[in-house]
Amino acid sequence: MAKDRISMPSGIGGLVRYFDEYHSKIQFKPGHIVIFCIVVMLIMILLYAYGGSLIGLP
Repeated sequence: MAKDRISMPSGIGGLVRYFDEYHSKIQFKPGHIVIFCIVVMLIMILLYAYGGSLIGLP
């Protein structure tokens, strides 16, 4: 019965190495993200409200 066992090669033991020490060069503070989202929302509201009237559409 011992001869029916399947053994995996020693190099593929399921070990995966992840690098936790990676730091991005671009970092944003949470406040900057909130302000950016608010600015984008205001621009979209203005475009929906006045965008069609600028080119003569109803």
